[in-house]
Amino acid sequence: MNGKLLAMRLGGLTADIRTAVALGDERAPLLSNGDETSARPAGADGGDVAYRGATGGLAALPRRMRIRLERCINDGWWLSGRREQQAPEGDWRTWLVMGGRGSGKTRAGAEWVHRLASEAAVPLRIALVAETLADAREVMVDGVSGLWRIARHRRPAFEISRRRLVWPNGSVAQLFSSEDPESLRGPQFDLAWCDELGKWKHARETWDMLQFGLRLGTEPRQVVTTTPRAIPLLKAIVADPGTVVTRLSTDGNAANLAPGFIKAMETRYGGTRLGRQELDGELIEDREDALWSRDMLERLRVRSPGPLGRVVVAVDPPAAERARNSCCGIVAAGIESSGRAVVLADLSVANASPGAWGAAVVRAVRRFQADRVVAEVNQGGDMVGAILRSVDADLPLTTVRATRGKFLRAEPVAALYEQGRVVHAGTFPALEDQMCDFGPDGRLSGGGSPDRLDALVWALTALMLGGQGEPRVRGM
Repeated sequence: MNGKLLAMRLGGLTADIRTAVALGDERAPLLSNGDETSARPAGADGGDVAYRGATGGLAALPRRMRIRLERCINDGWWLSGRREQQAPEGDWRTWLVMGGRGSGKTRAGAEWVHRLASEAAVPLRIALVAETLADAREVMVDGVSGLWRIARHRRPAFEISRRRLVWPNGSVAQLFSSEDPESLRGPQFDLAWCDELGKWKHARETWDMLQFGLRLGTEPRQVVTTTPRAIPLLKAIVADPGTVVTRLSTDGNAANLAPGFIKAMETRYGGTRLGRQELDGELIEDREDALWSRDMLERLRVRSPGPLGRVVVAVDPPAAERARNSCCGIVAAGIESSGRAVVLADLSVANASPGAWGAAVVRAVRRFQADRVVAEVNQGGDMVGAILRSVDADLPLTTVRATRGKFLRAEPVAALYEQGRVVHAGTFPALEDQMCDFGPDGRLSGGGSPDRLDALVWALTALMLGGQGEPRVRGM
């Protein structure tokens, strides 16, 4: 926040305090911008300074107003946060904050939880749910906008071994992962914060278990902070009458981002579907001309595949070594005894050196005990095999060369999905984004190459469509 705006707000605060003291009216709004509905808590990251400067005159205020002012000064979020980052007024159960990268959505969630947890007269029970426990710890708790970092006063203690935060007043926030929905069976909560729901592994099951547990207090509530992805669950939350939706853009938080970042992102992604989703926080529906849809993929998701026979790891190497925004597509898939294929993992790596992506392929082979590696050599030729052999000389490697366009190669694989002959063992957000944004021109909407999707096509081709060759339509 710039100094001029801060001075204006502090000036307004001082004027309101003087008015209240002169009138002795406890009903007067603490802060105003012309109407009572705009009254909000005040304070800043430098709240200690404001506190020392303001507390001397607090004794002259009516008790109710003094308590409110002390809370506002200690809070600090009203002055430093943007209006759209403040919790909405009214009767709601879910506050859905959909924002672009670096838009301030995590900070909004953390500030909401910390304020309610730290001020509660009766200790609260809170669920913190992320894609993984590591994400919950590194982003929601210890990240730069995490709960432990943003607490200026009444900071909670982080009990790592018990995976929980404990505030001085006894409120407790426990960490959970979308990888284990059953861990939410049993506990009960007053509040919940769900981060990056759009990429949760078992989104529907985790969400349902959380809703059953959100049953304490007089008004159980939850905040969801996520980059939007048009998955069925997120669309259902948006449509729920108990949901209030806030959208944050990356541009709106430019003052807190690296110089030149906004311009660089707008130059590359401005106006594209990816840019509208990742920068503007817009919920983008699937492409009408795409071969896959999110509804289809949601129906074809399983948690525990059956015993697998053959397993392959497919590789789509990047076009150039460490090219900017390059990605080496690496996808593992297997086939069940019933003949159904299972996509096991998307292990693609971005901006990696040949040695790094070669090592990633070998790790995937060992992790899934793969029978074969299928590697496309259109871009790298014999060098692709040489890179992989340099990491593991005994790697069971088959190289393939594409002679037809990406869309033509993908169509028979998409047909397998339509027939229910392929399932996903979990959620693979980046891969599934490419699947639902892949058009007849063989490119993504933003013009990027579908590296992950290419690897998927090669893996399923090797398993389901005639061995190691390209997918071909057989005689009718």
